Formats: sequence, C-alpha cells, structure tokens
Amino acid sequence: MAKIFPFQPYRYTQKAGPLGDLVTQPYDKITPEMRARYLALSPYNLVRVILGERFPSDSETDSVYTRAARHLNDWISSAVLAQDAEPGMFACFQEFSSPDTGERLLRKGLIALGAVEDYAEGTVHRHEQTLSGPKQDRLELLRHTHAHAGQLFMLYPDPLGEIDRILDSVAQAAPPIDVTDEYRAVHRLWKISDPLQIARIQQLMADKRLLIADGHHRYETALAFRNQNPDLEGARKVMMTFVNLHSEGLRILATHRVVHGLGQFDAGAFLSAAGQRFQVTPLESIEALRRAWAEERPEAIRVGVALSGGLYLLSAPREPGALDVSFLHQAVLDGLLGLDEADVREQRHLRYVRGLDAAVEQVRSGAAQLAFLLHPVPVSEVARIAFAGGVMPQKSTDFYPKLLSGLTIYRVG
Repeated sequence: MAKIFPFQPYRYTQKAGPLGDLVTQPYDKITPEMRARYLALSPYNLVRVILGERFPSDSETDSVYTRAARHLNDWISSAVLAQDAEPGMFACFQEFSSPDTGERLLRKGLIALGAVEDYAEGTVHRHEQTLSGPKQDRLELLRHTHAHAGQLFMLYPDPLGEIDRILDSVAQAAPPIDVTDEYRAVHRLWKISDPLQIARIQQLMADKRLLIADGHHRYETALAFRNQNPDLEGARKVMMTFVNLHSEGLRILATHRVVHGLGQFDAGAFLSAAGQRFQVTPLESIEALRRAWAEERPEAIRVGVALSGGLYLLSAPREPGALDVSFLHQAVLDGLLGLDEADVREQRHLRYVRGLDAAVEQVRSGAAQLAFLLHPVPVSEVARIAFAGGVMPQKSTDFYPKLLSGLTIYRVG
C-alpha cells in the first residue's frame, strides 16, 4: 500500500530573485562547469546546499556540509525561503523535446510526501544497484541540513489515468510557477489544497506499488536516516514526484559506460578476445550504430564499442529476459576487462555518460580508453524486472528530463 501525504514545503520567495536562477538539475547530474554557472547566477542558488564547493582548508566545523546547513538556515531566517502556510500536494508538468527524436512531449507528475519503507515490505521497488560513495555523501548532507531539496522520481501503475485526470483539472488555471531549464524543458507547478482532491488522490494511490525511476541513492539514504533517527517523525517520509507508469511522456535515455585508467590496455587484444566470444562488426559512424539498433532484432544483444581505432558492434544471442546492460557488465566489463562488481560499485576505471556523441568524444580525445554504447531500456522492461524483485546494474536508465531541485524543499525536523 502506497502511503502519500500533503506537506508544507519551503519555497523560494520573490526576495530570492528569478526562480530560473535558483533551481538546479539533480546533484548527480551537475558537472563542475554547471556548478560554476549556478554559483554565478545567484547567491541563493540551491547548488550551495546540495553540491557546494570543497576547499583544502575544510574541517569538521567548516565543511561543504556545515556550509550547506548554514546557507539553508540563513535563507529561511532572511525570508529568501518561506514555508507554505497550509499543506498541499503539487501538480508538476514538464514539457520537453526528446533528445533522441526531437518529439515534443508532456510528462505529468504529482509532488507529495511518501512513506519511507523497506524494500522487503513490497511497496517500494528499486530497479538498479546503488553506489556506496553517493549514499555516504547524501547521508552526511541530510544529517547536517535535515532537508530534502529534490524529489525522488517514482512511477506508479495507473492504466486508466485517474490521477492524471485530477492533475489535468488542476492545471486548467495559469501556473503560478513556470520555469525553463538549461535543456529547454519547461517545468510548471500548481498547488493542490482542496482536501477532497487530496483525499481522492490518497485513495487512488493506496493500492499502488511504487517503482523508483530516479533517486535510488537518495531513497536508500532516507532509509538509513530514518533508521538512525527512530524518534524523528519527519524522517519517516521523503519528498517524491509520482508519475504514471503508462504516461505517454515517459522517456528513458541510455547511460553509456566509459572506461579509463586500465593498465596496459591494448585495443587490438581487446577486439581479438571479444571476437572469440561474440560477433564483432566494424561500423563507419555513430549513425550506422543507430541504424543497426533501429532494426528489430529481439533475439540478439547488441552493444556498441568505441575505441581509438573506430566503432564496433558486439552481438550475442539473447537469453530469455536478458538485458543488454546486464550482458555488458557480466560478459564484457567483468569477463573481458576484469572489472568486477566492487570495481563498478566504487566506480573504479568507470564513468557514466549521457549521449552517444559525448561518450565517443571521450575516447577520441584520449580521456578514455574505450566506451560502451547502449540502446535505451524500454519502460516496460524496467517495470517487469523491478516488480519481480530483480535489479539492474547501476545507472541502467536515464529518465529524461530530470526533476528540478529547489521547486519545493522538505525539512524533516
């Protein structure tokens, strides 16, 4: 049973300036260049809280975490942030163009609090493994700030679209919040204060299972924080955006794997070893890879490989239910390169990159030794695996666009 609740978030006031100068992409999507730009936009930009600068002089009393808490408290005391007077939920619509096709799409979501529950209880389901470093970092931040500034992205099955119809009715009015992010995605927000609408949404959600689309590290951080603070009522809930699993606006992009820093790596030897196990086909361009993926071949696993000498397609027979990303991790990263689960979990020799061109460019520029290029996983496959109790390798999916951080902020105590 999914338990969701209205809440009284802290939100930026007019005193803070234009909202577009204040909100950010999720912390794990912020590059050093993006952080520098965010810092320059406004002294109240949320990046100072969720991903502040680190300095050589940092200490226990003056660190990225203590500064984050100080910024948050100062902004509240100076009315840069103010808490809503009454509880509510929020309709959050995102209008965007798909990076793969250019198609203009609309994704509808509901911002509310959700109960923090163990996976074993069967309500919240994960679909990816997590990395230890990000969880340790997010837990330290939560301990200092007692705040969630970004929503977890949760999917729920509602094939009849009953909750979406409520959101559509709320969205008939002009949106009080309308902001465009750096990827030209438009984010619009409407508050739902009507107790009858809130109660109906809670009723409709009560029989739903929830699937974490984005935010596995932050959800498991919330679990750890709840367990460490059993007397803190607010720690039993976390801020979420709920999106219908059957929404036409749901899009997943692939997250490619870029490998670097391998000792004595030889591209020719890698291709020779791969050719003994799989079919290896040279490709003339990234477009040729896209054309290969466009051919329906459900019986075959197909993974692109970028090396300094060119592009290739690795192909192998698909076992029932097998995913390209799982094949890559087991048969290639571990089987050919010797990168085991611990290496992947700790991100040794491995980076995750969005965009085929960006991944290939890292190899061409010499920043990486090779890149593995993946076709996006269908949403239906993600749901099938997660609801059956399975998990996919880390960073198997990239739901697009991301939810902006800073539209609403939930303080746990």
